[in-house]
Order: sequence, then C-alpha cells, then structure tokens
Amino acid sequence: MRLATYNVEWFDALFDDAGHLQMDDRWSRRRDVTRAQQAEALGMVFTALDADAIMVIEAPDDSLHRSTTRALEHFARAFSLRARKAVIGFANETQQEIALLYDPDRLKVAHVPGESRAAPRFDEVFRIDLDVDAVEDEVVFSKPPLELSALSERGRSFMMIGAHLKSKAPHGAQDAASAMRLSIANRRKQLAQAIWLRRRLVALMEAGESVMLMGDLNDGPGLDEYEHLFGRSSVEILLGDETGDSSSSGPCLYDPHAAQVFARRFQAPPTSARFHIASEGRYLQALLDYIMVSDDLAQLKPAWRIWHPFDDPACWRAPELQRALLLASDHFPVTLDIDL
Repeated sequence: MRLATYNVEWFDALFDDAGHLQMDDRWSRRRDVTRAQQAEALGMVFTALDADAIMVIEAPDDSLHRSTTRALEHFARAFSLRARKAVIGFANETQQEIALLYDPDRLKVAHVPGESRAAPRFDEVFRIDLDVDAVEDEVVFSKPPLELSALSERGRSFMMIGAHLKSKAPHGAQDAASAMRLSIANRRKQLAQAIWLRRRLVALMEAGESVMLMGDLNDGPGLDEYEHLFGRSSVEILLGDETGDSSSSGPCLYDPHAAQVFARRFQAPPTSARFHIASEGRYLQALLDYIMVSDDLAQLKPAWRIWHPFDDPACWRAPELQRALLLASDHFPVTLDIDL
C-alpha cells in the first residue's frame, strides 16, 4: 500500500464554487504559473504517485458555498485517479483545509475525533503555560488536525492524523524588532500545538493503536535562529525522546528523513519544500513534510520517499515529471510504501 502526504500550494484557487477545475491561462496563486499549468502539473504528479491515499495539505476550501470533498473528487475524475473519494474533518477559515483523497476499493476511512484529559479534541481549546508565568494560555489550531481511523483491504486497522502546524514566519512584521517578537511568539504557539498533538498521539499508541502522523509540520531541527531559546523543535517533540519531559515522553514515532537530519555530519540534509526568496534572488530548501509512524509500523520495514525533482533519481530522470513537480507546488510529495 502506498500512502502519501502532499502540501499543494493554493489548491483552492484552481476551483470554482461548484468544485470544477478552472484550467485556463489566468494566473494561479503560484508565482508565474497559470491555472492550467498548475492543474495539469498536479494531474501528472498525482498520477505518477498512484497512491492508495494522499493526505492533502492546503486542500480546497470548505465553506458555505464551497466543498473540499466535491472539489477533490472532481479533480480525481478529471485525471482518472484511483484515489477518488475524499474526506475532511473540522473545516477552518483559512481556505486551506486538511483532507484525505483515497481509493475506496483499497481503504475504508472515517473521521473519528478523539480527546482525553491531557489532550482536548482538535477543534477545542488547549490550555498550557507557554511562557512560565504561572498563567495558562489558550491555544487553538487554525487548521485542526484530521484524525482518521483506517481499515485496509486486508483488514489491518490503523490511525492516520493529518497535520499542518502553525508557520513560524513573522508575517506582518514592520521592522527587525517586530519580526523577532512575532517569530518567537509564533514558535511558542507552534510548540504548544506540537505538545497538544503529541499528547493525542501518545494516548492512541498507549491504547494499542498503530499510528501515522502525516503532513507539513513547518519545522525541523536547526531551521531558525530562535530554536535555542526553546531547546527543541516541534519535530523532536512529536517524535518523542528520552529526556523525560512530559511533552515528549511515551512511545516514540519514527521518520527516517528526520533521523537523517539529527544524525547529519558534513552532508546535505533531505528536503521536501523549495521557496523562492525574491529579495535575495535565490531558493530556500527545507525539510517540512513528514510521515511519522509508530514502532509496530516501523517494524514492517516500510519505504519512505521524497519526490524531489532534483534529489530523487527517478524524478531527475523523468524531465516531464520533474517540471510538473516544480509547477505544481512549493512542496514535494512524501510517500510511504508499506505492507498493510
């Protein structure tokens, strides 16, 4: 079985209110890419993935006049994809939903939001002292994670959680000082979201569930200069460690790309996203997208792959796919091949 996570930059802008693709020469929300170019590129990428399920990050909007599932299912029909059924959880107000597009012949899924005393439901409020002032702060998800129960064709059950953690970028900063304040505040909120999500993951694993965490975590070890203020990245919290800290204790998760970053010595780390920095005339690459699995799933020896247009040999040898990956999004898909 192949499972994927893919952040599609402004997927919503490719659809009208009826959920139909707008494949024309008008500009998409991607820099220097038309709607037809992005839609056709996405069709090629999704076809090449041929995944049983794709956790779509920044999926089309779900609101009064728009439907995420309708748009994704129209997209699947337009390109004759096996993964042709869509499901979402709690809609949000950002026009960037989290949804799963899947093959109903291979997988049964259902949105099953859970909660415990340590971790409220993802559409509720999480209370935690963020700045050690003995006053609890209230944390919410602008994009609540999508918690799904899944059952494979062979009868193997597992839990999938799709997540898009808060960005640390200081959007709206007027000067260097405000950028620093915003960056630190955003990182603090993101770490709180990671602790919340980690507590839910631990509860599921301790209940005997097989678990996958999939999505864009907007973080990784060493990605910004403020990390030393907090000791660890969100990725480290979610994976779990042996520090004994209550936010990360319990069963660990595994992702080989994260492990490579932690262990790197004089080698380039893997990356899953590529952003144009106009002010500097260059591209920034980062590892932001992950598929983390519980130990029982890791024991099945799954194969991870980042579909990077330059770093993945198969993508490099396929010029049309390489170009499609660059046109489709500023993130690249991550897949997991596993025997379920």
